[in-house]
Amino acid sequence: MYETTVLQVGVDTFETTINNVWYLLVSFLIFFMHAGFAMLEAGQVRSKNVANQLTKNLLTWSVGVMVFFLIGIGIDGLVAGNGLTLPYDANGFIDTIDAGEGYIGWLYSAVFAMTAATIVSGAVAGRAKLRAYVGYTFLLAAVIYPVVTGITWTGEYVAEIAGTGFQDFAGGMVVHGVGGIAGLTAAWMLGPRMDKYDENGRVNVLPGHSMTFAVLGTLILAFGWYGFNVGTAAVMDDGAYMGGALGRVAMTTTVAMAMGAVGAGAVALWRNGKVDTLYVANGLLAGLVGITAIPNKAAWWGALLVGLLAGIQLPIVFEFVENRLKIDDVCAVFPVHGSAGVLGTLLFPFVAAPGVVDSIPEAFLAQVVGVTVITIWTVVATGAVWGAFKALGQARVTPEHERDGLDISEHGVETYPEFGQSNISTDSGVATDGGVPAYDLRTDGGAAIEMVTAVIRPDRLGDVKHALAEADAPSLTVTNVSGRGSQEAMTGQWRGEEYVIDLHQKVKIECVVADTPTEDVVDAIREAASTGEPGDGKIFIMAVDDAIEIQSGERGPSAV
Repeated sequence: MYETTVLQVGVDTFETTINNVWYLLVSFLIFFMHAGFAMLEAGQVRSKNVANQLTKNLLTWSVGVMVFFLIGIGIDGLVAGNGLTLPYDANGFIDTIDAGEGYIGWLYSAVFAMTAATIVSGAVAGRAKLRAYVGYTFLLAAVIYPVVTGITWTGEYVAEIAGTGFQDFAGGMVVHGVGGIAGLTAAWMLGPRMDKYDENGRVNVLPGHSMTFAVLGTLILAFGWYGFNVGTAAVMDDGAYMGGALGRVAMTTTVAMAMGAVGAGAVALWRNGKVDTLYVANGLLAGLVGITAIPNKAAWWGALLVGLLAGIQLPIVFEFVENRLKIDDVCAVFPVHGSAGVLGTLLFPFVAAPGVVDSIPEAFLAQVVGVTVITIWTVVATGAVWGAFKALGQARVTPEHERDGLDISEHGVETYPEFGQSNISTDSGVATDGGVPAYDLRTDGGAAIEMVTAVIRPDRLGDVKHALAEADAPSLTVTNVSGRGSQEAMTGQWRGEEYVIDLHQKVKIECVVADTPTEDVVDAIREAASTGEPGDGKIFIMAVDDAIEIQSGERGPSAV
């Protein structure tokens, strides 16, 4: 009897140790998803708003996790009817060494809460005041999200209403559904970005600044999602290794992810004749969201179906929100997290593995009740918060600030300063308004120096460089530019919608000429850059008043 007790204590301790380490590891993995959200959202906003979006992601974690620690986890316990939980007990705030192990569970809960919070930032990008967004994050972490978990995960209120429990394994509805619905509500309250719709209500496409960032963020999120879903399953339970559960969750998560990308890409191809990159990326995430509520109980074919449907609905729902509801959801937050989360949660009884569901109608009713309660609470609470900010005039930046970009107006920085104003001080005596510097020009540096500037197609640069070398051109400066001229406008595509590209990518070549005949340089550029089609570019010849070599101080043609 004594040996059995010792053995059992050892097994229990080992199980607790393994599970605690597992939960810490997956918590760190879920935290890394914030890097994915930051890149995904930064890529989908305009370059003038990138720093603002990155700051919101940083503050979502920093503000939200502290609020969840001090207030949110307690609200969760109170709503569930369990009383105060860590970091509180009946005597108030606690801070003992023995209580430390309980904080593993708190951190595990916190990373899920912060995922729900950060989703909202992508929907309100480009026009929400930072103070309003941070204020909403505070209230979401303190009250809105904890009430949802208190009703569902911590409490069992849905089971009391529907007769059976609400199934949401890793937060398809509790986390992502809440974030997506809250984002849609906030975006509706704020109104669309300037120039998003014309005077007739037609959509103007406002492309994000970096597809690369958007796809990088997608893949980081997908990596972290294994912590989100697989991490929700314990490694051991009642002394048994839970390899079967871990394997099923890993499999369903992976195949749903893949089918989400396929589904969204297929719809884009069918509707537009092209496989839209951003739709594929967003569809991959929608597939992940769709399966997140049920990865532990879905059949293999069910995971395929959920992922496919989640991907298919994404372009359709996004266009409905944008064109019919006239809501400017910048980062497709609702179709990726909201409607995909609702879809996957409601499909549970129809795609479950054999023997999981006793009564499909009862299970479906429980899912409907859970989704409905969460939706109503999220919409009402979010609408009230943003409505209050709006009434106080604190919800949205001014039109001037929105036009200039939130990076400058809200943070005083430029994400890409080399594309903005010069950092060179005007105290140096250098004329920045196009005037002539205050020194006496040498007469021998007059018309003998000329600047040949050409704007050409990027693919002709190699030939032009070779031709200039043969013409003994002494100097060459190359810059990537965009321009408009005789070349016809083309159409581009951003998340399945076409927009006009009237500024074409070009290369500007600047060549200072002194001893080499200018006409030789011009002929070399023209012959090498010509394709015979509109858009080949232009060549400009300008007289240079003087030239100074920095190293030696020489002036005039000899400096060139």
